[in-house]
Amino acid sequence: MKHSKKGHRESALHVKEGTTPSNPLNPELGKHLHRQARPGVVALSEGVLRGDRVLLSQAITLIESRHARHQEQAQEIIERCLPHSGNSIRIGITGVPGVGKSTFIEAFGKMLIQQSLSVAVLAIDPSSQLTKGSILGDKTRMVELASLPAAFIRPSPSGHSSGGVARKTRETIILCEAAGFDVILVETVGVGQAEIAVHSMVDFFLLLLLPGAGDELQGIKRGVVEMADLLAVNKSDGENLLRAKQAQAEYRNALHLFPPKENGWAPVVQLCSAMAGEGIAQIWEKILEHKGLTEQNGSFAAKRQHQARYWMHETVLEQLKALFYDHPGIKSWLPELEEAVVKGTLGSRLVLKKRSEPVRDFIVQ
Repeated sequence: MKHSKKGHRESALHVKEGTTPSNPLNPELGKHLHRQARPGVVALSEGVLRGDRVLLSQAITLIESRHARHQEQAQEIIERCLPHSGNSIRIGITGVPGVGKSTFIEAFGKMLIQQSLSVAVLAIDPSSQLTKGSILGDKTRMVELASLPAAFIRPSPSGHSSGGVARKTRETIILCEAAGFDVILVETVGVGQAEIAVHSMVDFFLLLLLPGAGDELQGIKRGVVEMADLLAVNKSDGENLLRAKQAQAEYRNALHLFPPKENGWAPVVQLCSAMAGEGIAQIWEKILEHKGLTEQNGSFAAKRQHQARYWMHETVLEQLKALFYDHPGIKSWLPELEEAVVKGTLGSRLVLKKRSEPVRDFIVQ
């Protein structure tokens, strides 16, 4: 900056009269600096139904937003798209870190596209508990799949939701189905009891495993194995093949300890190698076999109805919690109680008993 004779500050970027400004290094820069406003609800809804990937992404961004106005718009978009959803196969894919989930999904997705199917991948990245940020790097790990026109990859932060499933993944599934995708793949962060969240929104639950069953079998939660419809031992090639077959035998024996599934499906253990492209087609055949069986005996539709009921109650609880903490009486009441709990003069279970007036006001209102 410099000062003119009149004492005004002049920018070093000021173009003097009579000079010609140089062209920017990036001629597209202006387009990015002057972004158009986000389309309205009707335009976004129609864009989703047309399968427009840009408008689909913008609609999902609204769903993931915590802004009250965005939430209203998102719900209206969902209502418009809901009648056009439900026509896909929803597959949850989980496994311990390092099992090769991204590599498997890329090989699996490419195989499906070769069969003239379209694929949407909802990849959930873990959020940092310190910075609350996520890397969102799944597109960089699925370069070949991301470049295919019939594929759509949407990485999302897990936020505070259990099991690494983003808070609005179920609504995102609805939009992807309305956009016409045949197969929805939901990739989760890892293995744990909280994977129930994934199981409650998919038709088929796939658990990827590593060769070497010994310690691996001990490290996997019983609940996750119990929920799985198919266990696939990945990286079953080369020197790993013998260990993979041993792991397959171990897991088959372990499955005998679990009660049979109500839908009549008997979980299986298969070998595969995402890197070599082996066993991928056989897994898809099992998924189709599972779909055929459950549709025939009525459990496919019954499960989706149960899931819809479950997520309705989850949404009610979420909204009640938000309304509770936004209530003016609760906001003014909580700091005093928090201080008492921190100092140890009041037990956390006695909070509501100690001062229940704001809670009564919230309920009455």
